[in-house]
Amino acid sequence: MDALNINPCTLDAGCEALRLEVREFLAEKLANHPPRSRAKNWTDASPEFSRALGARGWIGMTWPKEFGGHERTSLERYVVLEELLAAGAPVAAHWIADRQSAPLLMRYADPEVARKVVPGIARGETYFCIGMSEPNSGSDLASIRTKGEKIPGGWRINGSKVWTSFAQHAHYMIALVRTDSSAASKHSGLTQFMIDMKTPGLTVRPIINLTGEHDFNEIFLEDVEVPDNHVIGAPGDGWKQVTAELAFERSGPERYLSSTQLVAEMVGAADAANPRHRVALGRLVASYAALRQMSLGVAGMLARGENPALQASLVKDVGAVLEQGIPEIAHDLFGGSLLDPDSSLADVLDYTTMSAPSYSLRGGTREILRGIIARGLDLR
Repeated sequence: MDALNINPCTLDAGCEALRLEVREFLAEKLANHPPRSRAKNWTDASPEFSRALGARGWIGMTWPKEFGGHERTSLERYVVLEELLAAGAPVAAHWIADRQSAPLLMRYADPEVARKVVPGIARGETYFCIGMSEPNSGSDLASIRTKGEKIPGGWRINGSKVWTSFAQHAHYMIALVRTDSSAASKHSGLTQFMIDMKTPGLTVRPIINLTGEHDFNEIFLEDVEVPDNHVIGAPGDGWKQVTAELAFERSGPERYLSSTQLVAEMVGAADAANPRHRVALGRLVASYAALRQMSLGVAGMLARGENPALQASLVKDVGAVLEQGIPEIAHDLFGGSLLDPDSSLADVLDYTTMSAPSYSLRGGTREILRGIIARGLDLR
């Protein structure tokens, strides 16, 4: 079981001082932010809020200054993310770009392109979406059929993507495309491209989710032409790059803090004299504390330059199980005739109950994650 070791990580005094600074900022910026909006957690977008974060230096915190970054530690970044998520801040506009698109570009993209695009992400002005999933592919990412054909000076891309979060707001998409259909393995012959969302032939169509909101999209690419300098890395290296990108996607505290506002509402409504409330919420807070230590341990691995892909998968899976169970706890303790339908608890419970089914899908389904964990333990 050594493969699953997550060593404890301790935050220093500088990180805790930063935490207080972030809390003061959020208390001012989110003073009138309603509970239901806070319940949306990292899926609510506000370009104004993203720009304010960028002005404070809290986007691109660990990046080199040449890319508009601030060369702070990954643990300082973790503290900022934790506070943003706990407060239910509207961070979705820049979230994907900050979390994974910019690190990918800085490592693999044409240096000129990266220097042109990444500083806008750090300012909270440039947004990205992820073009991975496809219709009829399920969770088998390597089965994608969107094709890229080499043409003079670039590539012509045809195909479609689905469940593409916030594509309607994004300036660019990082798309995984099959560029060599003759490759021996389905994991070979895949290439990543940075595609301008205004490129002719690219169409975004909304998918309305269970809460009635427009988070997801289908994307259709019909003879979309992408210049050579927008290839990310070498053609054919896409699978290696995308697995590294997924480690960023699965390792953050957002993977267990999505139901935090509902927990806060329950604590606010709880009766300290009621033993059911004390026991249920005590267990819930204890579970949060354990997951937080695991998540912080993964952040420590990143800070040491280690690859936490296996550990991040574990935290993401266990976190989703916890998150999805919180609405049931709320219904059990406060539901039915006990619940004031006009209360903020009722409003947040309604939203979280409808959102919770997605928690075990986004960032990799439960089955995929458990397969990764099993392989890491040599069980398959």
